[in-house]
Amino acid sequence: MSAQNSKLPRWVDYGLIPLLNLSAALLVSGLVVLLIGENPLEAVYWLVQGSLGYSEGIGFTLYYTTNFIFTGLAVAVAAHAGLFNIGGEGQAYVGGLGVTLVCLALDHFVPWYVTFPLAFLGAALFGAAWAAIPAYLQAKRGSHIVITTIMFNFISYALMSYLLVRVFKQPGSMQPESRTFLEAGRLPFIHDVAGWFGIDMASSPLNLSFVVALLACIFVWLLIWRTRLGYAIRTFGTNADAAVYAGMNLSRIIIITMMISGGLSGLMALNEVMGAQNRLLLDFVNGYGFVGIAVALMGRSHPVGIIMASILFGMLYQGGAELAFEMPKITRDMIVSIQGLVILFAGAMEHMFRPALVRLFTSSGSKEPTQDA
Repeated sequence: MSAQNSKLPRWVDYGLIPLLNLSAALLVSGLVVLLIGENPLEAVYWLVQGSLGYSEGIGFTLYYTTNFIFTGLAVAVAAHAGLFNIGGEGQAYVGGLGVTLVCLALDHFVPWYVTFPLAFLGAALFGAAWAAIPAYLQAKRGSHIVITTIMFNFISYALMSYLLVRVFKQPGSMQPESRTFLEAGRLPFIHDVAGWFGIDMASSPLNLSFVVALLACIFVWLLIWRTRLGYAIRTFGTNADAAVYAGMNLSRIIIITMMISGGLSGLMALNEVMGAQNRLLLDFVNGYGFVGIAVALMGRSHPVGIIMASILFGMLYQGGAELAFEMPKITRDMIVSIQGLVILFAGAMEHMFRPALVRLFTSSGSKEPTQDA
């Protein structure tokens, strides 16, 4: 068995390896900070202070975290079936169309708590429908899922640009965006919800979609490890020949799995379109779909790991803005580079430390456990 496929104790695979990858990324980032004449420890302080040091910063961190949870879960569900869905950007973008159609149609007539479940369905269904096309092409025509999903990202950009310029743009406006939703088309912010119970919280874009993201984590855990469909997904992802021998319909598994993955990506639009921006904007996905790949890899495609990895990237996004303000030599481009290093070590170099750890635990005679949820 190769080192990459060898089993390790769960605490090593799910805890130690991601921690080593993160430490390596931060070490290299620290060297970059040293090269420009700044103190890496001070940079870490402002990164943590800006993301977790005050209530407004925490709100912004969790707001970004919400996006990464949805896109990370989307990648994870597909990964359990051995499918690499890199079309989360396009699926989230089209999911925003589903949210927008519901909000524009209903925000004059019903309260937000009636609009919300329908917007939820709109986001999930539009995202699932967009993912179903490449899924069908792989299941029935043999097209590679990586190629089709990334191409569908570009198709979604063109589609949404056309709709925002030709259909949704308000007469006389120069902005390619829909009209702003009325109160009934907006998700309440968490600080407003806290105010209903007499709790004072600093304002931030964090909204009720964060709760939906946490519920989505529970749903994915139940789906993958507690249902027959989840067992079929994991069997297909581990050994497709065994799945065929067991009589499983592989085309059905591919299409259903990708639709669930696309639906989860589409739900990201709840946070951006209905929660924070209250309108459909050009490029509101802002790369969150691609970051979801790193989140799923770092979180080992497990909902708990995805939550932790999403918080980390939320800290990098929010704390990075604070860091660039407090230490002007560390520009926004350098913050993006640090984020890129974390993605590099968590994703492309995921197995850098695994061979050495496998040799260490093999030589020590440690028992290899079964890796379940």
